[in-house]
Amino acid sequence: MSAFADDRPGANRSPGRLRRPPWGSRRYVPLLQRVAAVNAALVVVAVSVTIVVLAPGRVSPLALDEELLVVLASVVLAVLANVLLLRRIVGPLQALTAFARGVDLGRLRQRMPNAVPTSEAGELALTFNEMLERLESERREFTGRVLQAQEDERLRIAQELHDQVGQDLTAVLLTLSQLSSHVPPRVRRDIEEVRAQVRDSLEGVRRIAIELRPEALDDLGLPSALAVLAERFSEQLGLELTERIAADLPPLTAQTELVVYRVAQEALTNVARHAAGSRAELTLEHRQGRLLLTVRDYGLGLPRDRTAGTGIRGMRERATLIGADLEVRNGAGGPGTEVRLDAPVDP
Repeated sequence: MSAFADDRPGANRSPGRLRRPPWGSRRYVPLLQRVAAVNAALVVVAVSVTIVVLAPGRVSPLALDEELLVVLASVVLAVLANVLLLRRIVGPLQALTAFARGVDLGRLRQRMPNAVPTSEAGELALTFNEMLERLESERREFTGRVLQAQEDERLRIAQELHDQVGQDLTAVLLTLSQLSSHVPPRVRRDIEEVRAQVRDSLEGVRRIAIELRPEALDDLGLPSALAVLAERFSEQLGLELTERIAADLPPLTAQTELVVYRVAQEALTNVARHAAGSRAELTLEHRQGRLLLTVRDYGLGLPRDRTAGTGIRGMRERATLIGADLEVRNGAGGPGTEVRLDAPVDP
């Protein structure tokens, strides 16, 4: 599905964003090495001063007797012990740095494990987790407002298409029907052609209105809406679409139903546009308190150098709204692409 990639020049870049050097190419000495070097230097200086003060006659560049070897060995052991202790102290900071670098901004539910406020590093990790929670909450709230505004606009446009444009086209059909009985046969054929075109336009308006706001979702629920969606795609595109919708689905919130429907709609749209296949599957099931939606096609599959386009970003945003996981990957054991939505079910 090439719709999952955004090939526009500069579409996936962030102008003005500071570029961080790649991991491993630091321009500074790590904290562990700096502190260890300072402590080692202090130990060596302290031992040297102690020897000079307490036993000045025994200091000689060539005096490598047993006592001096013991002193050197003690210094080495002290430095090694210092490094090991520092590693235990600085280790949590290094782990937090590595974790922060690997945080996916599209999935802010990741948390730093073992964030216990028993040290400064633990306090920092706990604060970082709290920051991620606030970011996730604010993003979910913002995404919810944006998507709700989109749905309200979809509903308004769908109602206008149905009430205004649909009624106007219906009135045109009725007028043409009345005219066809008062005109010569040659003109009647032309009127019938115009009626057929108007009828096709009316059907297109109804189809667009249903895609903008599916009536079946509001009136009959998610299973029926998905069945109607699959049937419409199958009829319009000649696609062999197999649907398996579990009959024992738990009660779902209106928001969850809408997210699942929109993800299925977007996935099937990309199958129709870019998969170049003649067969697809839609599955909705309930497992251990999770709602699983899978849309699988047997077409070209995803390119290796793909980047997330508007389609996959939109699905991820909707999935984030209900705390779901969205995965888009090439199908296992065969060609094609698989879109999988794993959503929690509220008790």
